[in-house]
Amino acid sequence: MYLEISGIQRTSEPRIIPRPSHNISRADISKNALKVLYRLHKAGYQAFLVGGCVRDLLLGLHPKDFDVATDAHPDEVRALFSNCRLIGRRFRLAHVRFGREVIEVATFRGAAAADTNGETPDVVHDEQGRILRDNVYGTIEEDVWRRDFTCNALYYNIADFSIWDYVGGVEDLKARRLVFIGDPRKRLREDPVRMLRAVRFAAKLDFTLDEAAVQAIAETRQLLRNVPPARLFDEFLKLFQLGYALRTFELLREYRLFELLFPETAEHLDRDPGFERFVRHALASTDERVAKGLPITPMFLLGVFLWAPVKQLAAELRASTTMSEVEALARAAQEVTLMQQSRIALPRRYTAPMRDMLSMQPRFEVQRGRRALNFLEHRRFRAAYDFLMLRAEAGEVDRETADFWTAVQTQSAEERLKTFELAGAKKRRRRKPRRRRPKQEA
Repeated sequence: MYLEISGIQRTSEPRIIPRPSHNISRADISKNALKVLYRLHKAGYQAFLVGGCVRDLLLGLHPKDFDVATDAHPDEVRALFSNCRLIGRRFRLAHVRFGREVIEVATFRGAAAADTNGETPDVVHDEQGRILRDNVYGTIEEDVWRRDFTCNALYYNIADFSIWDYVGGVEDLKARRLVFIGDPRKRLREDPVRMLRAVRFAAKLDFTLDEAAVQAIAETRQLLRNVPPARLFDEFLKLFQLGYALRTFELLREYRLFELLFPETAEHLDRDPGFERFVRHALASTDERVAKGLPITPMFLLGVFLWAPVKQLAAELRASTTMSEVEALARAAQEVTLMQQSRIALPRRYTAPMRDMLSMQPRFEVQRGRRALNFLEHRRFRAAYDFLMLRAEAGEVDRETADFWTAVQTQSAEERLKTFELAGAKKRRRRKPRRRRPKQEA
């Protein structure tokens, strides 16, 4: 039997690749993942590494997470591990915790059985076909057809260290090709976030999307509007915080998905080449920091994406009110953020410092006086300065301003007083608080 669109042959018999014929070594697998696999196997259950970790190991990469698939049900997994807890509404999962490392254990998923009315009560969909709940367990032969891409449907068997391949995933890995399992349109309706996963994997692995996948994304991309904003924030982090942000951005633009995530930003990108250069430079800089192991924060990229809409609204506010430039930027950042919340839920712990970072940009234009000197001590100064440097590199700010604030950070206290023209200024004498006379009792 052949699945529609993909042309993948569906079979209950996998292609088994023995240990001598593949490059995966237990030395490259998390010791904690091996503990979970061995204990499940010793208890009489099937135990496999599955998904991205097998894919990455075959590609010679170093997985960050190791996921396990088994025929043991969640309660049976919990009975084996005292350090286990069960999570998930849509599909129950077991998390086995070893300090900071969590090994996720999933029971093989199965095809839902229909009742006498042809309904599948164990699986709940919304009106567009998106799966809301799916607690149906099955066999490995059924589980493979519930996965998204062929390269993510490879199983490493701890029993004999072989790889089980039901869908030609190994061949697609060799061809560096990303292929949906089953009808791509149906898979995207079940979970529209899969189109973002497709872009993320293509960017990370330098894979090409199968033509059927490209066509399906074009036809179903509007379904991203139905995804809860909170879930899209999690996807935003995965898309732009893992070291391949620039390539991800290019693919999102190519498949017209970025405009569904950041509609206001997309409008400015379409009509302002300078803003696009600014965004691309920020993404490249983010990738460089990730490669060097330097810290990054979502706040900074959110500010980058929203900068053009915030500037435009701030200019409109200044034209119609008596607001200062700083006040207008702060108000504009707040209003643009509220509009963006309808697409991606932005936690306050990121939006508040982002608003400060953007509204502080005009303060860099003042380079004399005590207020300018005190600006160096502001708790958001470093983030605002990094943003200024990005603007300078994109040609939005003159180089002299950037150089001034770069140099002044390395100066001594005496040198700073001269720089800010405060060398001859008298120190203010602090007035002692007036002592209050005790009240006399009447």
